[in-house]
Amino acid sequence: MDFSYSQEQKMLRESAAKFALKGYGFERYKSALQLPGHCDLAIWSQMSEFGWLGLPLPEDAGGLGGSALDVSLVCEAMGAGMVLEPYVAGAVLPGRLLSLCSADATLLSALAEGKAQLAVGWAELGSAEDPAYCTTRAQVEGDAYVISGRKQCVLNAPNAATLLVSARTAGDDHDEAGISLFAVNAGSAGLELKPYPLMGGGYAADIRLDKVRVEKAGRIGAEGAGFAPLEAALDYATVAACAQALGAMNALLERTGNYLKVRKQFGTPIGSFQVLQHRLVDMFVEVEQSRSMVMMSSVRVESTEPAVRRRAVSAAKAYLGQSSKFVAQQSVQLHGGIGVTEELDVGHYFRQLTAFGSLYGSREHHLRRFARAPNA
Repeated sequence: MDFSYSQEQKMLRESAAKFALKGYGFERYKSALQLPGHCDLAIWSQMSEFGWLGLPLPEDAGGLGGSALDVSLVCEAMGAGMVLEPYVAGAVLPGRLLSLCSADATLLSALAEGKAQLAVGWAELGSAEDPAYCTTRAQVEGDAYVISGRKQCVLNAPNAATLLVSARTAGDDHDEAGISLFAVNAGSAGLELKPYPLMGGGYAADIRLDKVRVEKAGRIGAEGAGFAPLEAALDYATVAACAQALGAMNALLERTGNYLKVRKQFGTPIGSFQVLQHRLVDMFVEVEQSRSMVMMSSVRVESTEPAVRRRAVSAAKAYLGQSSKFVAQQSVQLHGGIGVTEELDVGHYFRQLTAFGSLYGSREHHLRRFARAPNA
């Protein structure tokens, strides 16, 4: 099997790396932390001009029809460059969900052109990270649906003009069947958002829907058939988040290696001490094994076999959940006290990778999911 990148993918990777490392950087990251929603709209427009917002979208909706591996290459560069704008939560996840539901091209085109940010609300209190658990209800009243319920930790909701929300139109709370998806205007009557910042940057919100009316045209996909595309889109976003974590891990490896060359103790660089060289090698091994897992899951996340997709994605997330923690902790320890200061980017990478551990499902959740999935 050929694991090399195509010429187009090499160009995509190089352009993304150039933007993230030279056009963005730590100073721009810190300035973005001071902006509402931790999002610079000028950067978002640039992403649209580069074609990245439309990368995972079908061509007939104004997208580029890129693969999950293409998206991962961009995400890896963004993770290395500490790009704070919500590319995965605001573009990759909702874009993939709309594409899988064969949604109207209007929302997809607006997303690809950078004219609208979206957010996906699916998690609920007590869901145990399972998208099938849904107590939010949608009932038909005349020519509209009336939705009531709560969603928690909706990533990028404070920046979104439209929320893609799961609600149950049939079945019991834990049933996969009976879940429908709706596009809800963020300014709808009866919709309440409680926004809050996330560790490592970005914003989320808890959402309360109190008899929110959505026209029938606002339903996305077939009624009661929303679970399959929602789960597949979440898997797609999980792989993208893993690629971002890989970029951050590799950046920490490089920074730590450089620091060990210049930091001196007893008149000699501490990188010359064999015990520290061994720790750096351990970091390198974890980064390279994580790279293999990201590449594998990027290929298999688009499989038409749900079991293949689930095992690959959960294996990658479970592995990187552990390896990212190891690399981040080693980097901080090898830097010493300066590793946790605000002035050095190492501590900020550490926060982002710590937050990644529970993003789109914890390591424990994905280990259980991996064990349940049949070995296809």
